[in-house]
Amino acid sequence: MHKRMDWRSVTFDWNRARAFLVTAEEGSLSAAARALGLAQPTLGRQVDGLERELGVVLFERFGRGLQLTPAGEALLEHVRAMGAGAHALSLAAHGQSAAMAGEVTISASDLYAGLLLPPILTRLHAAEPRIAITVIAENTPSDLMRREADIAIRNFRPEEPDLIARKLREAQARFYGMPGYLGRIGPLRRPGDLARASIIAPGDPDPYLARLDGLGLGLSRENFPFRCSSFMAAWEMMKQDLGLMLVDARIGDADPRAARALPNFVPLTFPVWLVAHREVLRNRRLRFVFDFLAEALG
Repeated sequence: MHKRMDWRSVTFDWNRARAFLVTAEEGSLSAAARALGLAQPTLGRQVDGLERELGVVLFERFGRGLQLTPAGEALLEHVRAMGAGAHALSLAAHGQSAAMAGEVTISASDLYAGLLLPPILTRLHAAEPRIAITVIAENTPSDLMRREADIAIRNFRPEEPDLIARKLREAQARFYGMPGYLGRIGPLRRPGDLARASIIAPGDPDPYLARLDGLGLGLSRENFPFRCSSFMAAWEMMKQDLGLMLVDARIGDADPRAARALPNFVPLTFPVWLVAHREVLRNRRLRFVFDFLAEALG
């Protein structure tokens, strides 16, 4: 039989406990305030209030920095358990919702978000206009466990046991360029001809070189004079004749202005996964969006 809890013994504000937890994990009041969407003075008052309620000092102040006291360290694991319970409650409640009307957040790279998703979302909205879609267009994975997004399109399989994933396809990556640029550097018929080209890298070119090494392309860092942290911006740079770009053939072939730069190049392959939290997929609205995306992107 479940033993009843003496709720009169719980004399602190749970919101203040959350303020303590996030401050301890973020390392400063300013970072914690940003994470919670609060003003820093408001958050500071919540932490001070918890210290008064519990009768302990949780942090030592060093200028603008904070360090947990021994008492704060001892209480932190209990507050973490409270946070995990609150997170599990939120997920479970979200998963039980059967309403189709509401919001769904999708995370994808900026290139997929900008070029693959719009026509799919047009069809999705026509099929179910009550669903409001938010797209997070970022090239770093959203944390689905922390509900930064409901559904994510990724190029790797998740390892977290509470996430479910559906492999949609093996995508092919090819080099693309504009006809004007390809005409200036001459025909690229053999893999070694690619050494004459400039290639736009979305970030550090070393991972590209490591992946392409051994294919006889003769590339070096000098072949990457333009680097860009955004895939979408890199694609636009390619269309401005700054060089070639290695991109998903589904995107490259769909643009009538771009051309395959090395027609005989054996494409690189990479997986496309659709990922969501297991609890979230009990929600009828999110399941509808998940299945719709799986069919459209597969």
